[in-house]
Amino acid sequence: MLYFLPAPLRGSLSLLLLILNTLFWFSLLFPCALVKLLPIPTLQTFLTRVLIRIAENWMLFNSGWMRLAGRTEWDVQGHEGLDHDGWYLVTSNHQSWVDILVLQHNLNRRMPMLKFFLKQELIWVPVIGICWWALDFPFMKRYSKAYLARHPERAGQDLLATQRACEKFKTTPVAVFNFLEGTRLTPAKHAEQQSPYRYLLRPKSGGAAFVLDAMGQQLRSLVDITIHYPDGNPSFWDLLSGRIRKVVMRCQTRPIPPEFLGRDYHNDAAFRQAFQAWINGLWEEKDALLAQLHRDHPPAT
Repeated sequence: MLYFLPAPLRGSLSLLLLILNTLFWFSLLFPCALVKLLPIPTLQTFLTRVLIRIAENWMLFNSGWMRLAGRTEWDVQGHEGLDHDGWYLVTSNHQSWVDILVLQHNLNRRMPMLKFFLKQELIWVPVIGICWWALDFPFMKRYSKAYLARHPERAGQDLLATQRACEKFKTTPVAVFNFLEGTRLTPAKHAEQQSPYRYLLRPKSGGAAFVLDAMGQQLRSLVDITIHYPDGNPSFWDLLSGRIRKVVMRCQTRPIPPEFLGRDYHNDAAFRQAFQAWINGLWEEKDALLAQLHRDHPPAT
């Protein structure tokens, strides 16, 4: 609808709509989050569902301004059989900050709301940090190897934090999301890692294994998502200004091998090796799929 406007003006309008959309739903979410602090389990469970519905509406309105700003062609396959009341572990390759809104746009209300693991410092992001806290997004404090060498008593704290976070997920259907690469793909990072994959960084399997240890009774399926941008990795401004021509997304729902559920990744060396081999196998398939997508969906000429 706004295609006739110059891209900078479309981007500015989209940013304004994003801000207004966020502030409106925040005004409804925050009071519910305060009431949820009352130690009444049935009330907390009910309000958790209310908060999720508020977040889903926020994502729905974001999809609205995305449609207004541009004419992106969406080529999405494999998401048809997802269950809004299911329990999933979800992962994807990571190329751009746009990935998150792409995932929300295509998966909203098709499956439970994606819950990301976030760095603890992000809780201080204005407005959004409070929203993440209210929606029970798990905040993690990561320790460097050098820090753990000086403070060995801190070892294992990340696992305990994961377990505490996952306890909140056991009463409401959830899709626990993890970018296994841990960071966005760039040529510099790819070269620094000496990644064996053409289109991917090396995956980190520990976070996913910790979730399966904490939630082995609920999670049975992995939703493995592959995103390809034919014209190169877009910036967030590209999304706001409607300059993303096409997005290709493939979803594969895979059973999680039962022998990987409820196992101790940190202390069981044999399990750790087997789990890493499974993740590496998934990444080899994803790399081959991305190669195929690059051939089938080339850049615009």
